[in-house]
Amino acid sequence: PQRLQRNMRMAWRVAAVAVIGAVGASALCPALNGGPDRPATPHLPPNHPPLTRSDAPPLPGRASAASTRQYGAAVAALDLRAVQRDLKALFKDSQPEWPADWSDLPSGPNYGPLFVRLAWHCSGSYRTSDGRGGCRGGRQRFDPERSWADNTNLDKARSLLWPIKEKYGSALSWGDLFVLAGTTAIEDMGGPVLGFCAGRVDDVDGRWSQALGPSAEQEAIAPCEVNGECKPPLGSTTVGLIYLNPEGPQGKPDPTATVPTIRDAFGRMAMNDSETVALIGGGHAIGKSHGACPAGAGPPPNVDPVNPWPGECGSGRGPDTFTSGFEGAWTADPTTWDNSYFKGLTENVWEDWVGPGGHHQWRVRAANKSGVLEGKQGNASAATLRDGLMMLTSDVALLQDPEYLRLATEYARDVRAFSDMFAHAWYKLTTRDMGPATRCIGELRPPAQPWQYPLPPPPPPAALPDFMAVALEIKAVIHTPSPVLAPDVYDGVPTYAPLFVRLAWQCASTFRATDYLGGCNGARLRYPPENQWPINAELDRTLEVLAPIKAKYGNALSWADLIVLAGNTALEVSGSPQLKFCGGRTDASDGLGSEYLAPRVSGNASDPIALVKDTFTVMGLAERETVALMGGGHSLGMMHPRRSGFTGSWTATPTRLNNEYFRNLMDERWVTHKAEGTRVQYKALDKDLYMLQTDLSMRIDPNLEAIVMEYASDPATFVTEFVRGWEMMMNADRFDGPTSNLCDAPGAAVFTSEPVEPSTQ
Repeated sequence: PQRLQRNMRMAWRVAAVAVIGAVGASALCPALNGGPDRPATPHLPPNHPPLTRSDAPPLPGRASAASTRQYGAAVAALDLRAVQRDLKALFKDSQPEWPADWSDLPSGPNYGPLFVRLAWHCSGSYRTSDGRGGCRGGRQRFDPERSWADNTNLDKARSLLWPIKEKYGSALSWGDLFVLAGTTAIEDMGGPVLGFCAGRVDDVDGRWSQALGPSAEQEAIAPCEVNGECKPPLGSTTVGLIYLNPEGPQGKPDPTATVPTIRDAFGRMAMNDSETVALIGGGHAIGKSHGACPAGAGPPPNVDPVNPWPGECGSGRGPDTFTSGFEGAWTADPTTWDNSYFKGLTENVWEDWVGPGGHHQWRVRAANKSGVLEGKQGNASAATLRDGLMMLTSDVALLQDPEYLRLATEYARDVRAFSDMFAHAWYKLTTRDMGPATRCIGELRPPAQPWQYPLPPPPPPAALPDFMAVALEIKAVIHTPSPVLAPDVYDGVPTYAPLFVRLAWQCASTFRATDYLGGCNGARLRYPPENQWPINAELDRTLEVLAPIKAKYGNALSWADLIVLAGNTALEVSGSPQLKFCGGRTDASDGLGSEYLAPRVSGNASDPIALVKDTFTVMGLAERETVALMGGGHSLGMMHPRRSGFTGSWTATPTRLNNEYFRNLMDERWVTHKAEGTRVQYKALDKDLYMLQTDLSMRIDPNLEAIVMEYASDPATFVTEFVRGWEMMMNADRFDGPTSNLCDAPGAAVFTSEPVEPSTQ
């Protein structure tokens, strides 16, 4: 089949700036060194057209609003059972172009193990460090993933699926098809299946995988000094492999040294020991590895896109296949689900040898065969399998760790315990990147799992409070000092407005567009770890300022709604146009899930600019949105040494939302400044105005500087785009299926407040 073969270099979309986390308190991140004494750049002339595009590239798993709406409707009507029937027919229909394994067994040829590998390797790229990877988007079709060594010959698996993809069209995304094929194959071979979450939207290219490597982008944000010893935020120890080198660290067959690499690699996907051992055993309960000779698979797609991986061993297919370089099966019945993998692993003595593919692998020491791997078929083929069974160094490593050995022994004894753990771990493996269960659709989806961090269902609109009344009470609190936290005072007028804006931003800005984790729904910043992050200093006391309002309305008003509404009201008091508010958020009972959302930048000048920019890319913000939000946040309030280590205001009007920040950034001359007890920042020459290095970095980056110049010359455009970006971030986590937002649904609790007279201070 024809397959799209584009490899676009990912364009930087997001500003390297500290956004609203710095409002009235703490800066999120620093800037590049240099540039403070550049001469001011003149403003754009009046009525100058925009210098930058306003449309953002599609988010991961999203093509366009129109196409995703069409996909949402199509997949909701898709008969997944019919797709499964077609898949099961395909599994047994061996094709001469790429023959299925096991054609010599009575059970017949079976592509099932191939599709399990396809789904596993598509999903297993997920990492918790930034939410990247996973099968949503179907990016394994594109470089860099399609050319990874671990994905050798998976182009053939995708080609085999083309007739099914063609049959069901846009209703069946590639991402859904890959995962459903693997899940159905497990079920077809007698394995346990928890369910299937449909709704993966295909990406149009592989740019969201560029950071997984190998690429210049990966080297910029997550360099690996020694491939094979890569550290987080990379998801694998070896760039180009899904997890780790199964031959052992740096190809050395040392099971003991392999143990920590297994725990580390699976831990980067948030898999615990029970899940890890079950997944390894389940994946190796079926299928085989291919390493017919040392010659290799041939060039990958990024070298030879016309004839990738032709195979250098004989015909290159069937018994001559080279995929991983290891040769053999783990069990004597590799197309039937059982726990014989664990029985063979724990009841035999294994010895290292170099297999026909030229790699170290392990075989049963001849004098210690236990006989537990006797094939069910009882024929010559099964006997051959029994005598040629193998393990990898990463398998034998399970015998070298007390907890791994305990689990392997338990699973060898209790197939039901093994099957139950595998079913749950497989669903987690293939679904983690989809986010909350509310994004899943389809007749096969199971109940929400703990790792999806489910929230209570939203209340019906009739059960919600009068948000107009709540907003008026927030407005009254803004200028009323509270004994729990002193307000900022500007020109003699006390105000909590900048703090309320900061509170709402810090609550919402944990959102990741990569795996849909985070956001303000749930209000998890009330709990550890978020309430212990330095960037959230004193936000617990800010919540106490709002506590009387929460107590008055009780359960009808969630903390999440109150936090967002307080931010909206504070902005309106500061001169923002009326903001739309969408109520109906609910509150979490703990902070689970936030442990993966800790700020990725330290706040020091040593943070690479690429990493700072990537932080906002992960949030789903385009350059214009990020610069607008940063300008809006830095228009209000001031920095406090006790919160952020910085001091001073960005503007002379810190209670008004306007474009002075951008004018100051471009017009003033900035010199290095460090007051006692503070961190290095910048001060305007002869003026009491301050900037961070992140602010000044926008004068270095040409894309960002063009946006700054436009906003400095066109205050109306700045305010309009700030409002759009703010409303997007406040509602980004209000999921209604894979492509819709609850705030766009008919009857949603959306209101626009009455005009609020801005503060004159």
